[in-house]
Amino acid sequence: MSSGNTVLITAATGNVGIHAAACLLEEGAEVRALVLPGDPDVGRLPAGVQLCEGDLKDPAGVEAALDGVDGVLWMWPFFTLGVETAPAVLEKFEKHVRRVALVSSVGVHIGLERRDNNCHAYLEELLRDSGVEWTFLRTTGFMANALGFAGQIKKGGVVHFPYGEAARTAVHEADLGAVAARTLTGEGHARQAYLITGPEVLTQREQVNIIGEVLGRELGWEDVHAEQARAQMVATGWPPSYADGALDYFAMLTKEPEVGSKAVEKIIGRPAHTFREWAEEHINAFR
Repeated sequence: MSSGNTVLITAATGNVGIHAAACLLEEGAEVRALVLPGDPDVGRLPAGVQLCEGDLKDPAGVEAALDGVDGVLWMWPFFTLGVETAPAVLEKFEKHVRRVALVSSVGVHIGLERRDNNCHAYLEELLRDSGVEWTFLRTTGFMANALGFAGQIKKGGVVHFPYGEAARTAVHEADLGAVAARTLTGEGHARQAYLITGPEVLTQREQVNIIGEVLGRELGWEDVHAEQARAQMVATGWPPSYADGALDYFAMLTKEPEVGSKAVEKIIGRPAHTFREWAEEHINAFR
């Protein structure tokens, strides 16, 4: 195992990975990004990140990126990849690294997500039984999920989606990236499960209203039947079981707001970003 401070990020070019890479560099770490060959989004990563081509489907290829690595920010693309290779990937981690921070889910935190759905709860169980120092970052929804409304906002200004009154504590991806960087470069985070949320409770309808305020025009929300949304989600690549789980969860959040925490502020020493701040940063996506 390495005694250095080099971190590998899997699924590195997504909304979380790019922020985590920047924060790790700020913490003084060397950063490697595991990217698929020909990934068109590598340009989103900050300068100074070492690119390592590899695929989580190929544990041997992943191992090639682990030489000299001390920690891994483990994100798993459940939508596009089953979990069959996850145990073998973890075996490679155990051979080379000391720490693994897993981006997990609020569903595990509240007991809604079961191990047998082959998602975050399954990966958490694998890590608990492993020889690495693990940290679970159980996140609520990302604020970037609101980008899914951008097409409707640009086209007509009314968002059609179920459960407008679902009340969430969505987290800014930069805050999650900062927490991940701190847990992988600091001490005291081994065998900890953190609930990572934003600082406020907002319904989906309220999120859209805030986007409208930042845009300077009034936006609307119209609830549609969940089955209609499910069909659209599956058509765009959602596995049916994940679409069902998400919509059932949204329905639950119309009755009881999503849980929240102060973990971001406690771990990184500053308040978590608000949704309005996120909207101001990303407003061009909605114009």
